[in-house]
Amino acid sequence: MADDGVLIGYSDHPQMLRLDRANRHGLVAGATGTGKTVTLQALAQGLSDAGVPVFAADVKGDLCGIAAPGTPNEKMLARAKAMNLELRPDGAPVVFWDLFGQAGHPIRATISEMGPLLISRMLELNDVQEGVLTVVFRAADDEGLLLLDLKDLQAALSFAAEHASELGAKYGNVSPATVATIQRKLLVLEDQGGAQLFGEPALELSDLMRKDGAGRGFVNVLAADKLIASPRLYATFLLWLLSELFEELPEVGDPDKPKLAFFFDEAHLLFRDAPKALLEKVEQVVRLIRSKGVGVYFVTQNPADIPETVLGQLGNRIQHALRAYTPVEQRGLKAAADSFRPNPALDTAQTIQALGVGEALVSVLDEKGAPTMVEKTLIRPPASRLGPLTPQERAEVMARSPVRGLYDEAEDRESAFETLQARAAQAEAEPPEPAPRKGGAVPRTRDDAPEREAPRPRASNRQTAMEAFAISMVRTIGTQVGRELIRGVLGGLSGGSRPTRRRRY
Repeated sequence: MADDGVLIGYSDHPQMLRLDRANRHGLVAGATGTGKTVTLQALAQGLSDAGVPVFAADVKGDLCGIAAPGTPNEKMLARAKAMNLELRPDGAPVVFWDLFGQAGHPIRATISEMGPLLISRMLELNDVQEGVLTVVFRAADDEGLLLLDLKDLQAALSFAAEHASELGAKYGNVSPATVATIQRKLLVLEDQGGAQLFGEPALELSDLMRKDGAGRGFVNVLAADKLIASPRLYATFLLWLLSELFEELPEVGDPDKPKLAFFFDEAHLLFRDAPKALLEKVEQVVRLIRSKGVGVYFVTQNPADIPETVLGQLGNRIQHALRAYTPVEQRGLKAAADSFRPNPALDTAQTIQALGVGEALVSVLDEKGAPTMVEKTLIRPPASRLGPLTPQERAEVMARSPVRGLYDEAEDRESAFETLQARAAQAEAEPPEPAPRKGGAVPRTRDDAPEREAPRPRASNRQTAMEAFAISMVRTIGTQVGRELIRGVLGGLSGGSRPTRRRRY
């Protein structure tokens, strides 16, 4: 490695990634089994040696070998000799991270930090559901409810369903059925282990930008071999991390070397079925994060997986072999070839198909920021191990980690879930208010009643037995006479028909 660059490989001359142009982003592409992971590992270790911290996802589980010295075989030694390169086995300083807290330190974000747009992407919500989720976030802010973990969001959704009419009048229609749909999707996310992503202590970005005592940048390796089974969760988390870097890091312009290099493996997952709003956000972050001193490198199988608006921002490109057996693959091959600065001595499209393992077409930015002509390059072998660590070796690396003990235990402080529970308990403890009478009159208590005069003694109205018998006989006779009179009148009016009993409902 030179002082001003990282060695990528050799063509007829060394191919170097200039450190002062490494924040202009890059692309590592190629079909499965063509050597992308080896190239990623060599770049990551080279940047680390230059004092640049690195963040990379370990999708297949073999990138973790970067923490251990390599054991070069005869083929690797021969390649190094052909490059006039002294291959000295050495491992990079590494910090292991894992969303599930199994193969690395837990890495968390709060619900509020993630925001409704990214959570909607993670849950695969439609526009209507995303709108309701946005209302829930806004209502939580207005109510002073902290959204930290998944149970906070679930509690806020229940609150929104119970107060749908009130929230609808203030923020827009909130359908309890839509809220229920979001809650069901949260259950699916929880079953996939997504609940462990949310909570505290949240990740401090400064912990991704550490250096060791020798001035080498730490390589932050995210264990993604299980995470990749939930592609939306994987892509959303990495995009959130990029967004946080963009929002929190200060402007530095074009530094002598990046503050952080970010490798986004399986990058096509970020753009698959992504809504327009999300694509615009990705484009904005990629375009502007350069001035924050962060270089983003997308690793994918085909450049066609990357939208053109984003692809145009990637100045440093390493293209491994592509296969073109179908019309779709042929169009992708042509697009990949056309993305390079042409070399008159090279048929780019034909060369891409004929590349062997460990070979690539390389074009990087020169000292003026212009892309160099594409050249066929033999990729340098890494000094670290090609292959995974054993569980014991991983445990030893984690034991001497600079962030040991900072994130291993989750915290659960008072937030929306606890606040809403306390409100519900208080409402149950308070006696209910008396209901008003008809007409709005409030019932008076005995103490409020005005003083009344003492009741006067009443004359006795008790009847004797003979008086009661006489009154009863009179009432009976009167009733019978009345019935006969009415029957005669009504019978005459109705033609003598018998009245029908009316059914009551």
